[in-house]
Amino acid sequence: MLTDSHCHLAYPGLEERLDAVLAHMHDMGVGRALNICTTLEEFDAVHAIALRYPGVWASVGVHPDNEGVQEPTLNDLTSRAVLPRVVGIGETGLDYFRLGDRTEADMEWQRERFRIHIRAALQVDKPLIIHTRASADDTLSILAAEGQGRARGVMHCFTENWDVARRALDLGFYISIAGIVTFKNAQALRDVAVQIPADRLLIETDSPYLAPVPHRGKTNEPAYVSYVASYLAELRGVSAVALADQTSDNFTRLFL
Repeated sequence: MLTDSHCHLAYPGLEERLDAVLAHMHDMGVGRALNICTTLEEFDAVHAIALRYPGVWASVGVHPDNEGVQEPTLNDLTSRAVLPRVVGIGETGLDYFRLGDRTEADMEWQRERFRIHIRAALQVDKPLIIHTRASADDTLSILAAEGQGRARGVMHCFTENWDVARRALDLGFYISIAGIVTFKNAQALRDVAVQIPADRLLIETDSPYLAPVPHRGKTNEPAYVSYVASYLAELRGVSAVALADQTSDNFTRLFL
């Protein structure tokens, strides 16, 4: 069985055809999916999907890129994190990619939001779902400082180098690979993907974004994690069944 460890089923492109999307998911051998929350405003919709559909779980969090949304308090996160079928805290982390005329010093609001998520994860003992873009040093430093050696979770849609991967692994985190690994210009990511220990590897779609080859440029969906799995299996020199079973076992160990 395959598991999509990160998707956004409440986003346009998927939410209006959920029955068909999830039927296709199961037809492609994908038995489970983690539906990710990116604002408190969307949490009820994300959670309702997890409650409605077997094999779907939910997270609670506020994405670092989201501005002009409800700022999460510790209680906002912990009170939702203990609801049925909520298994993780995030999507959280840091993103300095779109600074515009701002500096990294101006992003303290992001760093403080991230710290709140880490504290919530420690309080309810649930894993973090980490987004990092152009901010790896700060992301890992804050994880180390706030996590106190007890934080656990996954670096989702990983696109960093091996040094960043190694540091995340040293903190006890898993690494999740998305469809980007199938892109023609992603050799650096492929070089990292073959080095990730088998017992720390997850796979995902990040749908409705980043559809893998041969569906690149189209709306992504959880069924397409099967293409990520088959590509990674060949890259790592293992059978598709072995990779599916290993990454699903890893998902169970981390989230369930």
